[in-house]
Amino acid sequence: MFRRTFWFTTGVAAGVWATTKVNRKLKQLTPESLAATATNKAIEAGHRLKDRAVGFALDVRDNMAQREEELGDALGLNAPVDHELPAPRRFAAIENRNNPKYVDRTTYSYNRNEDH
Repeated sequence: MFRRTFWFTTGVAAGVWATTKVNRKLKQLTPESLAATATNKAIEAGHRLKDRAVGFALDVRDNMAQREEELGDALGLNAPVDHELPAPRRFAAIENRNNPKYVDRTTYSYNRNEDH
C-alpha cells in the first residue's frame, strides 16, 4: 500500500513539475514576451555600445590634447610670453609727398567714359 502511494505521489509531483516547466516555456514564447526580451537585449547592447563609444571618445580627446601639447612645444607656442608692449612708432614730422600713398588724386580721373 505504501509503495503505491509513493509512486502515485511521485507521478503527481512529476506531472506538476512538467506542467509548470511547459507553461513557463509557452509564456516565454508568446509574441509579447519575445518582443520584451528583444527590447531588453537591444537596450543592453545600446548601453554597452555607448559605454565603449564614450571610452573611445575620452581616449581620443586625451591623445589629441597630448599631441597638441607636443606640437605646441615643437613650434614654440608653449614658451613663456613676454608681456612687454612694443616700442611706440615714430611718425615723420614732415610728410613725404613723393610716397605713392600721398599722390594728389584731384588731377587724375578714374572715369573711363570721360575721354570718349
